[in-house]
Amino acid sequence: MELNKTYWETRYQNNETGWDAGTITTPLKDYIDQLTNKDLKILIPGAGNGYEFDYLIQKGFTNVFVIDIAPSPLEAIKKRNPEYSSHLLLGDFFELNETFDLILEQTFFCALDPKLRTDYVSKMLQLLHPNGKLAGLLFDFPLTNEGPPFGGSKEEYSELFSNKFEIKTLEKAHNSIKPREGKELFFIFEAK
Repeated sequence: MELNKTYWETRYQNNETGWDAGTITTPLKDYIDQLTNKDLKILIPGAGNGYEFDYLIQKGFTNVFVIDIAPSPLEAIKKRNPEYSSHLLLGDFFELNETFDLILEQTFFCALDPKLRTDYVSKMLQLLHPNGKLAGLLFDFPLTNEGPPFGGSKEEYSELFSNKFEIKTLEKAHNSIKPREGKELFFIFEAK
Protein backbone atom coordinates (compact mmCIF):
# COMPACT_ATOMS: atom_id res chain seq x y z
CA MET A 1 0.00 0.00 0.00
CA GLU A 2 1.42 3.35 -1.02
CA LEU A 3 0.51 6.28 1.22
CA ASN A 4 0.10 8.70 -1.68
CA LYS A 5 -2.37 11.35 -2.84
CA THR A 6 -4.83 8.72 -4.14
CA TYR A 7 -4.72 6.79 -0.85
CA TRP A 8 -5.45 9.86 1.28
CA GLU A 9 -8.05 11.36 -1.06
CA THR A 10 -9.90 8.01 -1.08
CA ARG A 11 -9.88 7.98 2.73
CA TYR A 12 -11.51 11.44 2.77
CA GLN A 13 -13.99 10.57 0.02
CA ASN A 14 -15.04 7.43 1.92
CA ASN A 15 -15.15 9.27 5.24
CA GLU A 16 -12.47 6.92 6.64
CA THR A 17 -11.02 9.58 8.91
CA GLY A 18 -10.67 7.88 12.28
CA TRP A 19 -7.97 10.39 13.28
CA ASP A 20 -10.46 13.28 12.99
CA ALA A 21 -11.31 14.45 16.50
CA GLY A 22 -13.97 16.84 15.19
CA THR A 23 -12.30 19.81 16.88
CA ILE A 24 -8.86 21.09 17.88
CA THR A 25 -7.36 18.76 20.50
CA THR A 26 -6.64 20.10 23.99
CA PRO A 27 -2.81 19.92 23.91
CA LEU A 28 -2.61 22.03 20.75
CA LYS A 29 -5.32 24.44 21.92
CA ASP A 30 -3.46 25.01 25.20
CA TYR A 31 -0.17 25.51 23.34
CA ILE A 32 -1.71 28.01 20.90
CA ASP A 33 -3.39 29.85 23.81
CA GLN A 34 0.00 30.76 25.26
CA LEU A 35 1.43 32.12 21.97
CA THR A 36 1.54 35.92 22.10
CA ASN A 37 3.11 36.90 18.75
CA LYS A 38 0.19 36.99 16.29
CA ASP A 39 2.63 37.69 13.41
CA LEU A 40 4.23 34.24 13.57
CA LYS A 41 4.32 32.50 10.20
CA ILE A 42 2.81 29.09 10.97
CA LEU A 43 2.55 25.89 8.93
CA ILE A 44 0.27 22.94 9.61
CA PRO A 45 1.38 19.99 7.44
CA GLY A 46 -1.07 17.22 6.57
CA ALA A 47 -3.78 19.51 7.84
CA GLY A 48 -6.69 17.11 7.61
CA ASN A 49 -9.86 19.03 8.36
CA GLY A 50 -7.85 21.94 9.72
CA TYR A 51 -9.34 22.55 13.16
CA GLU A 52 -5.99 23.97 14.27
CA PHE A 53 -6.08 26.36 11.31
CA ASP A 54 -9.62 27.49 12.23
CA TYR A 55 -8.60 28.02 15.85
CA LEU A 56 -5.50 30.04 14.96
CA ILE A 57 -7.56 32.28 12.65
CA GLN A 58 -10.18 32.78 15.43
CA LYS A 59 -7.36 33.76 17.81
CA GLY A 60 -6.14 36.49 15.43
CA PHE A 61 -3.25 34.72 13.71
CA THR A 62 -3.35 35.63 10.02
CA ASN A 63 -0.05 34.27 8.72
CA VAL A 64 -1.11 30.61 8.92
CA PHE A 65 -0.73 28.05 6.13
CA VAL A 66 -1.73 24.43 5.65
CA ILE A 67 -0.40 21.90 3.19
CA ASP A 68 -2.07 18.64 2.29
CA ILE A 69 -1.59 16.16 -0.52
CA ALA A 70 -5.36 15.50 -0.79
CA PRO A 71 -7.74 18.17 -2.15
CA SER A 72 -10.86 17.26 -0.10
CA PRO A 73 -9.66 18.50 3.31
CA LEU A 74 -8.44 21.76 1.77
CA GLU A 75 -11.85 22.29 0.15
CA ALA A 76 -13.50 21.79 3.56
CA ILE A 77 -11.17 24.36 5.18
CA LYS A 78 -11.74 26.78 2.28
CA LYS A 79 -15.54 26.61 2.75
CA ARG A 80 -15.11 27.72 6.37
CA ASN A 81 -12.37 30.28 5.63
CA PRO A 82 -12.84 31.52 2.04
CA GLU A 83 -10.72 34.62 2.65
CA TYR A 84 -7.71 32.36 3.38
CA SER A 85 -7.87 30.24 0.21
CA SER A 86 -4.36 31.38 -0.80
CA HIS A 87 -3.07 29.94 2.50
CA LEU A 88 -4.26 26.42 1.60
CA LEU A 89 -1.50 24.62 -0.25
CA LEU A 90 -2.25 21.49 -2.26
CA GLY A 91 0.94 19.54 -2.68
CA ASP A 92 3.66 17.35 -1.28
CA PHE A 93 5.10 18.58 2.02
CA PHE A 94 8.54 17.37 0.94
CA GLU A 95 8.46 19.72 -2.07
CA LEU A 96 7.45 22.83 -0.11
CA ASN A 97 10.02 25.61 -0.35
CA GLU A 98 9.23 28.34 2.19
CA THR A 99 10.26 29.15 5.75
CA PHE A 100 8.18 29.41 8.89
CA ASP A 101 8.54 30.46 12.53
CA LEU A 102 6.43 27.59 13.84
CA ILE A 103 5.23 24.27 12.46
CA LEU A 104 2.44 22.46 14.29
CA GLU A 105 2.48 18.66 14.25
CA GLN A 106 -0.83 16.83 14.66
CA THR A 107 -1.08 13.29 13.20
CA PHE A 108 1.10 14.09 10.16
CA PHE A 109 4.33 12.41 11.29
CA CYS A 110 2.46 9.22 12.27
CA ALA A 111 0.72 9.06 8.88
CA LEU A 112 3.99 8.97 6.93
CA ASP A 113 5.74 5.77 5.99
CA PRO A 114 8.30 5.29 8.82
CA LYS A 115 11.05 5.09 6.13
CA LEU A 116 10.49 8.85 5.65
CA ARG A 117 11.20 9.86 9.24
CA THR A 118 14.78 11.07 8.71
CA ASP A 119 13.57 12.96 5.60
CA TYR A 120 10.83 14.52 7.75
CA VAL A 121 13.39 15.77 10.29
CA SER A 122 15.62 17.25 7.55
CA LYS A 123 12.67 18.88 5.79
CA MET A 124 11.37 20.39 9.03
CA LEU A 125 14.77 21.91 9.70
CA GLN A 126 14.84 23.32 6.17
CA LEU A 127 11.33 24.83 6.53
CA LEU A 128 12.05 26.57 9.84
CA HIS A 129 13.84 29.87 10.41
CA PRO A 130 16.86 29.56 12.72
CA ASN A 131 15.45 29.03 16.22
CA GLY A 132 12.05 28.27 14.67
CA LYS A 133 9.95 25.73 16.54
CA LEU A 134 8.33 22.44 15.64
CA ALA A 135 5.67 21.68 18.26
CA GLY A 136 2.76 19.35 18.75
CA LEU A 137 2.06 15.71 19.41
CA LEU A 138 3.71 12.41 18.55
CA PHE A 139 2.19 9.02 19.26
CA ASP A 140 3.70 6.99 22.08
CA PHE A 141 3.01 3.35 21.29
CA PRO A 142 5.17 0.63 19.74
CA LEU A 143 6.12 1.11 16.11
CA THR A 144 4.80 -1.74 13.98
CA ASN A 145 4.09 -2.19 10.28
CA GLU A 146 0.38 -1.83 11.10
CA GLY A 147 -0.61 1.67 10.19
CA PRO A 148 -1.14 4.46 9.63
CA PRO A 149 -0.99 5.64 12.33
CA PHE A 150 2.55 4.47 13.00
CA GLY A 151 3.82 4.70 16.55
CA GLY A 152 7.14 5.35 18.18
CA SER A 153 8.70 6.10 21.56
CA LYS A 154 10.26 8.98 23.45
CA GLU A 155 13.68 7.36 23.02
CA GLU A 156 13.28 6.96 19.24
CA TYR A 157 12.09 10.55 18.83
CA SER A 158 14.96 11.90 20.96
CA GLU A 159 17.47 10.04 18.85
CA LEU A 160 15.78 11.01 15.58
CA PHE A 161 15.50 14.75 16.26
CA SER A 162 18.39 15.62 18.61
CA ASN A 163 21.04 16.13 15.89
CA LYS A 164 19.10 18.92 14.19
CA PHE A 165 16.83 20.22 16.96
CA GLU A 166 17.22 21.27 20.54
CA ILE A 167 14.67 19.27 22.50
CA LYS A 168 12.90 21.82 24.70
CA THR A 169 10.01 19.56 25.74
CA LEU A 170 9.25 15.88 25.10
CA GLU A 171 6.87 14.47 27.68
CA LYS A 172 3.65 12.53 28.13
CA ALA A 173 0.74 14.77 27.18
CA HIS A 174 -1.27 15.37 30.36
CA ASN A 175 -4.33 16.72 28.54
CA SER A 176 -4.88 14.34 25.62
CA ILE A 177 -8.37 13.71 24.33
CA LYS A 178 -9.91 10.48 25.74
CA PRO A 179 -9.19 8.13 22.78
CA ARG A 180 -5.50 9.15 22.82
CA GLU A 181 -4.99 9.29 26.59
CA GLY A 182 -1.61 7.87 27.60
CA LYS A 183 -0.60 7.45 23.95
CA GLU A 184 0.71 10.93 23.12
CA LEU A 185 3.87 12.89 23.77
CA PHE A 186 3.75 16.67 23.67
CA PHE A 187 6.89 18.22 22.28
CA ILE A 188 8.60 21.49 21.42
CA PHE A 189 11.77 21.19 19.34
CA GLU A 190 13.82 24.25 18.36
CA ALA A 191 15.78 24.33 15.10
CA LYS A 192 19.54 24.38 15.77
